[in-house]
This record gives sequence, C-alpha cells and structure tokens, in this order.
Amino acid sequence: MTATYRIAEAAELLGVSDDTVRRWIDSDRLAAHRGGSGPAQVDGTDLARVATQLHEAPAPGTTRASSSRNRLTGIVTRVVRDTVMAQVEIQCGPYRMVSLMSREAADELGLEVGVRAVATVKATQVSVDVP
Repeated sequence: MTATYRIAEAAELLGVSDDTVRRWIDSDRLAAHRGGSGPAQVDGTDLARVATQLHEAPAPGTTRASSSRNRLTGIVTRVVRDTVMAQVEIQCGPYRMVSLMSREAADELGLEVGVRAVATVKATQVSVDVP
C-alpha cells in the first residue's frame, strides 16, 4: 500500500505553501486523488518524484540554521535492499540524506519510496525514524 498525504502534509514535506501544492495539482505536476467526500490525497511515490526535482543541493560550506538535535524530516525517494543491508535515500528539503542500515530495520520501519521519515544525524551516523 502506497503512502498518501494531505495537501498540507505534502507542502510541509516539500517546504512550500499549501497553495503551491494546489497549483501543482491543477497543472498536473503532482497527482492527487479525492476519496469520497474527504480531502485530496497526494500519492507518496509521486511526491517523492517531485521532491527530488525540487531542490538543488546547497553549495559546499553553505550553512543554514542548525539544531543540536539534528533531526531532518523528509520523504523517502529511494530504497535499495539486498539480503543483509538496505540503502535508504531521504529528500529533506534541499538536502539528500543517505542511510545504510540492516534490511531488517528497513523492513520493520516500512521504508518505501513515498514514506515520510526523519533522518537523525549523530556524528558520522544517520539513523532513520518513522513519525
């Protein structure tokens, strides 16, 4: 089952306004589905595609506001699994985070393209949490 997001959630993950997401839906840049009388839902896989196209990586040495907690919320854009390990890529605003973890951990977290995830950076390790 593919993850879906409300327009406000999609906007938060992409770092844009709700109105921008609505314009992208209207112009067919981003697909949305309306289930019955509920709010429009954006497909997580399509959201991941737009996230990877949206932001260029910042120039080396460029700094932004930093937190001692170093938690970056984003959307999973790629998962490569083998029998033991998994490589997970998360687009966190303009930053692409890559984490190597056990396949078991990736499976238990349900990490697939389009899933919201949080990259927690500690020294040289990136841990992934699912909110």
